[in-house]
Amino acid sequence: MNIPGPLPIACVGLSSTETNQTRGKGTVRDLSGNPVVIRAEGLSKTFEIPDHKVDSLKERAVHPFRKQETRKLKALEDVSFEVRQGEFFGIAGRNGSGKSTLLKILASIYTKDRGSLKVAGQLAPFIELGVGFNQELDAAQNIVLNGVMMGLTRQEAESKVDTVLDFAELQGFSDLKIKNFSSGMLVRLAFSTMLETEVDILLIDEVLAVGDAAFVQKCNDAFRDMKESGKTVVLVTHDMESIEHLCDRAMLLENGRQTRIGDPGEVGREYMRLNFSEAASEHDSWVPSDQRAARMLGAWLEDGDGRRVSNLAEEDSIRAVVEFEMRAPVEEPLFTGMVANDDMVHIAAWEQPVQREGMPIERLEAGERVAVVTEIENNLVPGRYNASFRLCRNGNSDDVAMQMIGAIDFVVYGTSSHHGVVRVEPRQSTRFGDDG
Repeated sequence: MNIPGPLPIACVGLSSTETNQTRGKGTVRDLSGNPVVIRAEGLSKTFEIPDHKVDSLKERAVHPFRKQETRKLKALEDVSFEVRQGEFFGIAGRNGSGKSTLLKILASIYTKDRGSLKVAGQLAPFIELGVGFNQELDAAQNIVLNGVMMGLTRQEAESKVDTVLDFAELQGFSDLKIKNFSSGMLVRLAFSTMLETEVDILLIDEVLAVGDAAFVQKCNDAFRDMKESGKTVVLVTHDMESIEHLCDRAMLLENGRQTRIGDPGEVGREYMRLNFSEAASEHDSWVPSDQRAARMLGAWLEDGDGRRVSNLAEEDSIRAVVEFEMRAPVEEPLFTGMVANDDMVHIAAWEQPVQREGMPIERLEAGERVAVVTEIENNLVPGRYNASFRLCRNGNSDDVAMQMIGAIDFVVYGTSSHHGVVRVEPRQSTRFGDDG
């Protein structure tokens, strides 16, 4: 059977600058001379959450004097930052870290409990699907309504209807009521309407996750146009690719607190450390904690342009990146990988020495940050797969220093209907009885 084999592995100890270059980070712009348009100092917000929800009249009538017990949830605590005119400012953080709460305070949807907030200019919040839309009006009417709410005259708003519908690819749905839109149609309309608003600052939450891949790419192109035209944008996202490629600076939130602010690449890597901190122990559970020589920082697939992807077309090369940080020295480091399908059938495996500039290295030192990039030919048939990896000592694949089981899940898509788990390219000939 023709099993996909690995191409050479590139392994590099990464400094911050090298990492940014490897991931294709855009040119850093100096905006220090631009005026500050958002200044937040010590922002804090606490919610009171009821322990028991009374959701019926009967319960309220039977227990009219029952005291409602509540608990306090600190959504934000002492968050401070500045955004300058023309800056693309990213906000990253895991679910529940306070990102959306912060954006809603900036948009005056929530009031702050403590701290100060100054905003110079008009804001356009793009935070939740359908906010600002009237469900009983059609698409064209909602575009006009939103335009007028954002300060346009009715005539100006009406002149933008066709442009909005064209970008949203909804030309045939202008007379359809919003309540009959799918979530994908709604996000396309909302984003397209936002692009036509004449405002100073855009606040964008990660609602683009519901859009299809083609429209998301269209929106990313629009983001780049905004950046080039000098728009001020505050972008909340889980997508570290967008943080690193679009943002001039970024901030990381964790449990309502600001843990890092500055270089988007550093913020992205810290986010990955947090995101994988729990997963790493699960991946590494087979290796005793006192024998783990490294901790995983992240694992992902990249396309030919260095963008992170979670699916591949048939015959696209598989390019896997695993980043980890050394806790202890490892002699003669060996890196191994394995691909399995959704039924946990092992399809391909490989092992190679960790290399620097094409040559095996003798030792990885404690504190080194390493990214191993592996490329293999893609002979996989359409389906769902996962990849696992190991870092081994002393050139011995049984002497495991760190393992990452199921570190990357991905899908191979295509229209072919091959049987089996890999495609093969046979060389076939035919012999007949009279051929001698």
